[in-house]
Amino acid sequence: MNNMYIDKVLIKSLDETSYIANLPVVKNLTKKKELRLGNPVTFLVGENGTGKSTLLEGIAVCAGFNAEGGSRNFDFFTKSTESNLYKYLTLVKHRYEKDGFFLRAESFYNVASYIDDLDNQPSAEPLISAYGGNSLHHQSHGESFLSLVQNRFSGHGLYILDEPEAALSPLRQMTLLLEIKRLAELDSQFIIATHSPILLAYPNAKIYELTDNDIKLTPYQETEHYKLTKQFIENPDLMIKYLLDEHSTK
Repeated sequence: MNNMYIDKVLIKSLDETSYIANLPVVKNLTKKKELRLGNPVTFLVGENGTGKSTLLEGIAVCAGFNAEGGSRNFDFFTKSTESNLYKYLTLVKHRYEKDGFFLRAESFYNVASYIDDLDNQPSAEPLISAYGGNSLHHQSHGESFLSLVQNRFSGHGLYILDEPEAALSPLRQMTLLLEIKRLAELDSQFIIATHSPILLAYPNAKIYELTDNDIKLTPYQETEHYKLTKQFIENPDLMIKYLLDEHSTK
């Protein structure tokens, strides 16, 4: 498809003495020259430390979102920890979305607090109705995630999600899959960094698997997340025995 909001991500040349130029994800993206998205749902998957969240954050900030999350008009920060990768990225867009949100699990508490702060300002228009009617702090972590997606995401939007499964049970991850489908059918685009083999099963999604040496399109059943989860579920006793025996010999 070539009618999505972000069709591809380009990276500019970096000074090789810069610390960011030496990150594996940056080296691998530089080798590829571009990352083609152009799909209603694209996943970034890989082991911890491979840079998927760094890349996702760079795309989100380059697209105009707050580095800690929220919509484009969320203007706050609690601690500036983002990389400057966004300065070297260019987003190739065919058209512009009407809605958008950057959800990152690690700073969602700060986003919920910012929403409450805005609602507590006397002259402010109430925001909480757009998030389900209750403070996100008054819901469980998982409930607040789903409340955000089900109430705030309105379609015709660009939604960038960093590990949304962090607060969700397997059943609620399946609920999130249904919400992604509903919104994709409302002309939305999702870019998601995840460890969840449940979310990765979304039909016809693009899956980019990040390693220390590459960023490559990978079929669902060939991802390490799928293969390892399948091995464990099919024979948990053997996997546990192997893991514990390996640990005891170290």
